[in-house]
Amino acid sequence: MTTADTRTPAAHGTADAARALFADRFGAEAVGTWSAPGRVNLIGEHTDYNDGFVLPFAIQHRTHVALAPRTDGVFRVRVASTFDDATAEAALGDLDALFPARRDEVPEWARYPLGVAWALLAASGTDPSSVTGVDLAFASDVPVGAGLSSSAAIEGATAVALADTWGIDLDRVALAKVGRRAENEAVGAPTGIMDQMASLLGRADAAIFLDCRSLEAEVVDLGFAAAGLELLVIDTGVKHSHATGGYGERRAACERGAAALGVPALRDVTLDDLPRLAGLVDDVTFRRVRHVVTENQRVLDTVRTLREQGPTAIGDLLVASHASMRDDFEISVPELDTAVEAALSAGAVGARMTGGGFGGAAIALVSHDRVGAVTDAATAAFASAGFAAPTIFTVTPSAGAARD
Repeated sequence: MTTADTRTPAAHGTADAARALFADRFGAEAVGTWSAPGRVNLIGEHTDYNDGFVLPFAIQHRTHVALAPRTDGVFRVRVASTFDDATAEAALGDLDALFPARRDEVPEWARYPLGVAWALLAASGTDPSSVTGVDLAFASDVPVGAGLSSSAAIEGATAVALADTWGIDLDRVALAKVGRRAENEAVGAPTGIMDQMASLLGRADAAIFLDCRSLEAEVVDLGFAAAGLELLVIDTGVKHSHATGGYGERRAACERGAAALGVPALRDVTLDDLPRLAGLVDDVTFRRVRHVVTENQRVLDTVRTLREQGPTAIGDLLVASHASMRDDFEISVPELDTAVEAALSAGAVGARMTGGGFGGAAIALVSHDRVGAVTDAATAAFASAGFAAPTIFTVTPSAGAARD
């Protein structure tokens, strides 16, 4: 897919940082850099692994990877990152033994790119001995732990870089599946495919309306700039990890709910089914399911509203989404609630937490002339509550993964 270069000057600096790291760690010059963006999910949280609907968009913050094939005939992949002073490596022929059974032997950050190499070879049916060894160096300006999917940015950048280098002809959906498998099995995080699809399929000034069952994707114009709106990210600084227990427990509850109703996934449950479910499961499971079912409907309603009325009309849907995540799915934290409440009190059109929860960031849809007021209100509210100051910035819907 050909994409326009919508990167910021800071992103170009990150590409340079990846090249500099490559030269420092590997004593050679990279042959090129590739990059993939993080994402913001406008609405549709924890619906993806339930075969539901999501509406993410790629952002201007990107992870860059500098790469060169090895010239020594050694079939190994080495990875370096500004995240870690150490370099990790594995023989291409050993990846099957490492993942998933021995993944704990690999540093957690390195499981992402090494896992992509493993999953890409498997998905394409490529014999590891038929491709060259590679060295990769990563630098990123995607905030880590903020719910903006720094992990999918690493996966997307690695996937397009290795596919190009190894001559593997897989489409973007197949590469997204590679990233998901890496995250699920090599890293051990039970996530869905939304993040990878957004990072690989992103378009400027648009969101990706994704059916996570069929993987059909439609581009939905957002029209923020034309409507005089900005999307503000309020990063709470509370770090989270999808590989920890809370995420897995939520997924297990969704699976229990689907089993109780005798359906393959919560995608097949409607609002009319909820009263019957209440008599079949415990209250916690019921509320987890209710979030997913109502969130799926909110995604559909948001897409329709964007097309019929424009972005200024979606505020109530964003607010309802946050309430559902706070009360039914119970994945918000006090800092996220404070961010949402402060943004709304200062005149935001709508606001909600975004991402997997248990920390990370909130988003607020704000008119140009209220950005300063919302920023000040959130900063003051955090100070009043005794929280560390949030990091607040705007994000722009941007292009997906590509060679730089």
